[in-house]
Amino acid sequence: MHELFEKVYSNEHLTRIEAAQVAEKIFEGQLTDSQIAAFLTALKCKGETAEEMAGIADTIQRKAVMIDCQKENVMDNCGTGGDQSGSFNISTTAAFVLAAGGVTVAKHGNRSISSKSGSADIFECLGVDISLSPEKTSFVLNEVGLAFLFAPQMHPKMKYVMNVRKELGTPTILNLIGPLTNPVSLNSQLMGTYRRDLLEETAKTLSELGRSRAIVVNGAGGLDEASLAGTTHFALLEEKKITMHTIEPEEFGFTRLPIEAIRGGNAKQNTDTLLSVLKNQASPYLDTVLLNAGLGFFSNGKVETIQEGIILAKDCVASGAALDKLEQLIQVQKEVA
Repeated sequence: MHELFEKVYSNEHLTRIEAAQVAEKIFEGQLTDSQIAAFLTALKCKGETAEEMAGIADTIQRKAVMIDCQKENVMDNCGTGGDQSGSFNISTTAAFVLAAGGVTVAKHGNRSISSKSGSADIFECLGVDISLSPEKTSFVLNEVGLAFLFAPQMHPKMKYVMNVRKELGTPTILNLIGPLTNPVSLNSQLMGTYRRDLLEETAKTLSELGRSRAIVVNGAGGLDEASLAGTTHFALLEEKKITMHTIEPEEFGFTRLPIEAIRGGNAKQNTDTLLSVLKNQASPYLDTVLLNAGLGFFSNGKVETIQEGIILAKDCVASGAALDKLEQLIQVQKEVA
C-alpha cells in the first residue's frame, strides 16, 4: 500500500489492478480514516482516470448485495450529484417516464448529500419502501420494470468511508463512481456528472465495466443533467466507440431558461414537483424531464435519435403512462412489503 500511495502522491496514475488493490483494503476496513482521506484527496488533486475509476468500481460492485434481474437491456439514469445547483430531482422523475416507455430501470440512489433531497428521500415521500430485502427488490424490478436500489443497503461495505466523506465535505472519486456501481448488471446507462472534464474518461470507464451503450452528460452551469440553461455536453458510448457531442435546448423546441427556473426544495416540495410533471403540468420542470428522458431513451437504444426520444417521453407523460407506472410501483411495493 505504501508504494501505491506514494505513486498517487507523486502525481502518477494507478492501473486498474492497483486501484482495485487499494479499494480492497479500504472496503475491508484495513485502512485508517486518515489514510483513506489522504488517498481520496490525492486522487482528486492528481485527476482521476478511467482505469482508476473502473478498478474501484469493480471492487465496490463485487462486494455489493446482488439483485436478480430477469429483464433484458436494463439501464440506470443516476447522476453523481455534487453540482451544487439546488435543482429538483430530475433523474428520479425521468425514471418513471423511461419505465413507462418500456425501459427497465434499476434506479440506484441515496439520500441527500449535496442537495436538500436525494432520490431516496423522494421515493420515501412517494410511499415507496426503500428498505426491502434483495429478494423483494428483485421481484419488484422484474414485475414493474422499475425499482429503487438504496445505495447504503446495496453496499454495506461503504460504511468504511462514510465518516471520511462527511469530514472531507467535497466530492471525490467515490461520487464519480457511485453511478457505476449499480448491483444490477446494466446494459445501458444515462449518467450525469458534475465534472465536464471527465466526460470521456467516464464513458471509457462505462465501456470497461461492460456497458454496450451509454451517455455521460454535463449540462450548462455544471449540472449533472441535460440543461435548458445552455449547451449540454455529452459523451456517447456505442459498442466501445466514444464520440463527443453538444446539444442546445432550442434544437428540440425548448425555451432557454436559467438554472434558477428548476430550483428544488425539500423532499416534500420536490415530490410535489415530480407529481406535477407526471401529471403533465406545463413548466420548466416538465421540459427538463422530457429532455433528460429523451436522452435516456436514446442512450438505451430504444430510439434512434434524441428527438424521437423526446417525442416518446412526451407521449408517456401526456398519456398518463408515467403516472400509472408510479402507481403500479407503489401497489406492488405494498403487496410485497
